[in-house]
Amino acid sequence: MTVSMVADKVLDCSGLLCPIPVLKTSKAIKDIEVGQILQMIATDPGATLDMEAWVRQTGHEMVAQANENGNFLFWFRRTK
Repeated sequence: MTVSMVADKVLDCSGLLCPIPVLKTSKAIKDIEVGQILQMIATDPGATLDMEAWVRQTGHEMVAQANENGNFLFWFRRTK
């Protein structure tokens, strides 16, 4: 499945293992404005559960996620 969504910022966390993608996402979302979209790319299979927990804890919105060619793609909307 190909997801086509425009991101205001892209964060590539390929090759990084937990908790680094979570920490980098937390930092990167602060660099965009409320309402903008951050795309995060990860290769760690644990990223899906980690990022679902992250949105519950932070209140930011996961607007889409996909798995393409071994990459886990996430799109988050900054809410605050």
